[in-house]
Amino acid sequence: MSKVPRRRARLLIALATAGVLLVTGCTGTSTQVDSSLYDSLPDEGGTPVDGGTVTIAMTPGLTPNYIYPYPPSAVGGTTIGYDLMWRALYRTSLEGEPFDAAASLAEAPTFSEDGLTATIAMKDYTWSNGKPVTAHDVVFSFDLLKAAIAESPANWSFYTPGQFPDGVTATADADDTLTLKFETAYNPSYLVSLLQLLYVMPSADWSIAETDGPILDYTQPANAAAIYAYLTAQSSDPSTFATNPLWQVVNGPYQLAAFESTTGSFSLTPNPEYSGPGDARIERVDFKAFTSAAAVYNQYEAGTLTVGRLDASYASKIDELRKKGYNVYGAPAPARFDGLVLNFENTVDNFDKVIGQLYVRQALQHLIDQPGYIKSRGIHSGTASENYSTGGLNSPYPPEFGDEATYPFDPKAAEKLLTDHGWEVDPEGGTVCVRPGTGEDECGEGIPDGQKISFTIASANEPAYVGARDLAFASQLKKLGIDAKIVTKSLNYMYANYGNSYAPATTNEWSMQDFGPFIQTAYPTSNGSFNTGGGFNLGSYSNAEADELMNASTLGSDPDALSAEVTMLSKDLPVLFFPTPDTLIVWKDTLSGPPSTFRSMLKFSYSPEQWYFTEKQ
Repeated sequence: MSKVPRRRARLLIALATAGVLLVTGCTGTSTQVDSSLYDSLPDEGGTPVDGGTVTIAMTPGLTPNYIYPYPPSAVGGTTIGYDLMWRALYRTSLEGEPFDAAASLAEAPTFSEDGLTATIAMKDYTWSNGKPVTAHDVVFSFDLLKAAIAESPANWSFYTPGQFPDGVTATADADDTLTLKFETAYNPSYLVSLLQLLYVMPSADWSIAETDGPILDYTQPANAAAIYAYLTAQSSDPSTFATNPLWQVVNGPYQLAAFESTTGSFSLTPNPEYSGPGDARIERVDFKAFTSAAAVYNQYEAGTLTVGRLDASYASKIDELRKKGYNVYGAPAPARFDGLVLNFENTVDNFDKVIGQLYVRQALQHLIDQPGYIKSRGIHSGTASENYSTGGLNSPYPPEFGDEATYPFDPKAAEKLLTDHGWEVDPEGGTVCVRPGTGEDECGEGIPDGQKISFTIASANEPAYVGARDLAFASQLKKLGIDAKIVTKSLNYMYANYGNSYAPATTNEWSMQDFGPFIQTAYPTSNGSFNTGGGFNLGSYSNAEADELMNASTLGSDPDALSAEVTMLSKDLPVLFFPTPDTLIVWKDTLSGPPSTFRSMLKFSYSPEQWYFTEKQ
């Protein structure tokens, strides 16, 4: 067995009871079980048998509705196939490397001494129609990304005005040589993380603005805009995804064979021209849509699923799943943190003024009982770890306070912060501001006399722990006279409608939102998420010091800059931190492959082209 290093001190494994929420702070009673139930990956083994269908459960409530790799923000798109059809220039790795060298389309970049030029050698990959994947395809993809951003900066979640791809020029010096020139030097690790998000598309086949139209010069911005408009229009009709010849030209290991537009389920078959790692022994890969964790578990019970995730509410079923012929592996996903996103622009009940006060955010964080949530049978059942930073667990860029809680669960400390700043705490009648003003012992700028603290929390309907932890938090708030109304929404709805950077019309509909995890790249800067004007700055957090630190971590070369960024943000609380859940991966024990390909599913990265069955299906 391959043992996986992990922080164990805060990990408690407990039997889970689905749907039960036990709250003190929210500790509950629990029966601990051995963490070895799921913290080891099985070794690769068995004799490969060609053929068979792998059936993968998608995240409940999150189904694809788009196929073009860069969906416009207006459609709230979730794309098909992850990166199985179109590979990014570099593929992410969970093995401690900057990227997965074997599965990437290019060699590592080499930089000029001044950092203003990067030269990248392309590998020998082929499109599904037999044409080579070239540096021209990368330039095409880069120019279309610029066209998407020119239409709306919200069209790329990782965009910040004035940063990549602004001030960057991409050219193909030869079919196998890509050159990037920068007006400002980037931190090399950060640049590679951005290029892991640059999906490479076929310039020879997609450089058109109408069906069967002429090939256009995509380096001309007007042509790139027309091409982008055409491709996004073609992607607007899900019923044609599997039949439109555009989408059959892929560089990844799979092509789309079928798509159910009513459910979002889809099927992939091997791309015979794929030249990356893996023998593509699997005949077909079916991704199935589900509406609940219970529905997923029922399919495990029936034995109809090959691969998927296990909700923490079913952690007590791990032994039963093993007896039914499943492997189970779990760990916190690298560069992940779970946070309750705060909306600094919601003006309902002066929420923007209230949440803009750091002492209020500190008080609210003191009301989140991370140890209790972890133990609670109704939330994590032991399958989570405490985390208080944007860098996530076991990060190579830790905050200066390490893994200690900056604002540990302490309701008395929360109450004192409020009373020290002019609030009269009344659990029955509601906590109110009685000393308005901007003095050190007053409520703060824009908060009037008699102001109460009330707000709405938008809570994702799946996974189950999201709603459970939000309820536990609201219960603790009520004890301090703070009124929080929870509104449950689907993940698809939240992704489409709750983000000030791309859906400003709904800014006042949510004060906080909990959609689950923030999944970051191997270089876990929050640039894009918490910098002023960031494309994924959902709650409009803005802090000049934070912007300066994020600029230093992304544009500078100081190895300690990212830790400084993580430290400052984690103390300033652009989000309220929840425990980081372990991601529990389930797959049939008759399915094998390199252990790294199963570990990579912690970050939703699938590699079925490297899997095989050990028994005939």
